[in-house]
Amino acid sequence: MGAHDRADLVAALGVAIDPQLLETALTHRSYAYEHGTADNERFEFLGDSVLGRAVTAMLFERYPDDDEGALAKRRAGLVSTVALASIARTLRLGEHIRLGRGEVLTRGAEKPSILADAVEAIIGAAFLSVGSEEAEALVLRLVQPLVDDPASTGAITDPKTALQEAAASRHAPAPVYDVTGEGPEHARIFTATVTVGELVSASGTGTSKKQAEVAAAWEAFRALHA
Repeated sequence: MGAHDRADLVAALGVAIDPQLLETALTHRSYAYEHGTADNERFEFLGDSVLGRAVTAMLFERYPDDDEGALAKRRAGLVSTVALASIARTLRLGEHIRLGRGEVLTRGAEKPSILADAVEAIIGAAFLSVGSEEAEALVLRLVQPLVDDPASTGAITDPKTALQEAAASRHAPAPVYDVTGEGPEHARIFTATVTVGELVSASGTGTSKKQAEVAAAWEAFRALHA
């Protein structure tokens, strides 16, 4: 996907990110290695800092009665791989990330870690393009839907427990997980499907069984609260 195909993503982000910086932000190291280009890891490092600062300040102001522990727990949820991957799926970011052949074959565009890293890299690219104020405003727009839903905010920290509690509150059976793996041993990709009686069924992927189950639990929780 070329730069001319990024218009929908740029519109969804609402930030005038320099096109070349955006391309770098969307370039996974596997693609960079094969094509001799820069990858997004430095941008990810920068974006992680901007993300943490923006979320910390927002939570401090929004929850004046929370102590340090409560604020830290909220922040951990909002900057977690689960939360960032969820944001990435909303943006359909997987369609835009440039991946090497091996990652394409193992469905890298669905991996929570790759999606989350790309979100951080885009935040870093925004910082370089338009400065800290607009980059932090972007962060707040991205996390706002999660912050506005108290149930989701708590569930991000521990999706499996949140789903189990949601099932119990509806007098439904406990969630049942089915996990399958595919691909070579060194690049295994797992897909988990969780079913809560007849209420909901959802799937998630990851590079470990636990990661896949967490991703599936989050998707099921979101479906129950849609």
